[in-house]
Amino acid sequence: MAGTPETPLVTVRGEATLEVDPEIATVSVLVSARGKDRRAALEDLTRRNAAVLELTKGYGDAVEKLESGRFSISPELSTHGRGERIRAYHGRVHITAVLNDFTALGELTTRLADLELTRVDGPWWSLRPTSPAQGEARRQAVKEAVTRAREYAAALGAELAALLELADQGVENGHSTVSRAGGFSRRMSLAADAEDSAAPALDLEPQRQTVYAQVTARFTMSPPKL
Repeated sequence: MAGTPETPLVTVRGEATLEVDPEIATVSVLVSARGKDRRAALEDLTRRNAAVLELTKGYGDAVEKLESGRFSISPELSTHGRGERIRAYHGRVHITAVLNDFTALGELTTRLADLELTRVDGPWWSLRPTSPAQGEARRQAVKEAVTRAREYAAALGAELAALLELADQGVENGHSTVSRAGGFSRRMSLAADAEDSAAPALDLEPQRQTVYAQVTARFTMSPPKL
């Protein structure tokens, strides 16, 4: 529909940006093993993998998701002598844990990193796909579009008459790459420490998430008073 002097059109864009606390944190765990023969490497890897799973499951409902990822077992060839000689076997398995209880997060990451030949990466803070924050951002973007259109109409001595179109430009989740004071950045690497005493729990500060929504709206309005 094209505008006319009797029913002019106004097209506006509405935007909203929210900063909210994260809902979940994802941690990646790499379990490794090395042995002189394949069976020894597999047995060590199986034992360490079971230890990681048992420890993580022990946190109950604080762990929202626990998944095993890529597994590999590969030979290490010797660089000395003639022919192909296997020096050792290396085994690896990747595990991903998603937590919704950030109080347990610091303790779990420390305890995992304290396990033998275990690497921990994370946490990655995020919102769930169904987060209420996304709906709130959309509502605020629509309200801003209506307010902006009314202001344009009022500047012409007119009023909004009807909504013709409302186009959703999508909702985006943005993440700051700057760590907060006293906290950590989104990525953190921990190497396993062979200490007799238990390592203290990490004090992790959740990183605020930015949610951005944008809409485009078209309205008809009453004839302006020029």
